[in-house]
Formats: sequence, structure tokens, C-alpha cells
Amino acid sequence: MSDNTVFIPPGGRSSRNGAFIPPLLLIPLIAYNFFAFLFMGGNPAGWSQQLLTIPMVSGVQWSLTAGDLMLVVGLVCLFFEVLKSTNTGRNSVIEHMLSVVVFVIFLVEFLLVGAAASSVFFILMMMAIVDVVAGFTVSITGAGRDVTMGG
Repeated sequence: MSDNTVFIPPGGRSSRNGAFIPPLLLIPLIAYNFFAFLFMGGNPAGWSQQLLTIPMVSGVQWSLTAGDLMLVVGLVCLFFEVLKSTNTGRNSVIEHMLSVVVFVIFLVEFLLVGAAASSVFFILMMMAIVDVVAGFTVSITGAGRDVTMGG
């Protein structure tokens, strides 16, 4: 005889529920707008401005632009967003919905605002859609493993 019962561990999943953390890709979105409008006058070409130059061992100069730095900030935020997406619970559903809102803000701004018509903003927007897709994918995959089948 096989007993196909579902075993739900005692104590719930409180250890996997963390505190609510708003979408971290808001940081580069707000920073982009802050610098683009306050310091660059709404001109997307300002992101190619060199911030520093470092001589490399090869003899070539490596330049870091404002856009490069903004993309690094976006990548760091995306990394932590993917880590956040491994949590399950009520907070994660709300966080995923807010990530979709952040992506929609990126998309609307990219299409309608001249200062957002840059490769830097486009790549940040792509990070936002990767966050949305990764968040839902990881959550759906993880939800299937939350139910333990006893046998």
C-alpha cells in the first residue's frame, strides 16, 4: 500500500519570510534621473563623461565614464534583486509586483522622456525586465519545491 499524503513541516515557513524590501532597481532609476536632470541638463550624452582614467599594466589608459558607473550600480542592485527573489511568502509577491511597476516606469520613461534616450538607460531598463522575469521564474520554481511529498 502506498500512502500519498502531503507532509507540511511544523512551524511554517517563517524562516524564509524576510522583511519587506522595496525593489532595489529604484536606486539606479532615481539616481539616473537625479543626475540626468540636475547635472546634465536633460542631455543623455552627459553619460559619456569621463570620471577617471587609470593607466593599465599593458600601457593603455582605462577610462571609467559616468554611464559605466551607473551600469555597475545597476548590476549590483540586480544581483541583490535576484537573491531577494529566492524568498517566498506574501512579501515576495508584493515585491514582484513592485518590480513590474519599476519596469513599466523604466519603459514609459524610455519611450517618452528625451533624457532617457541613452544606451545607459536602455541597459538599466533591460536589467529591470531581467529582474521581473527572474523573480517570477525563481518564485514559481521554488514554490513547486515547497510541498514535500511523504511516502
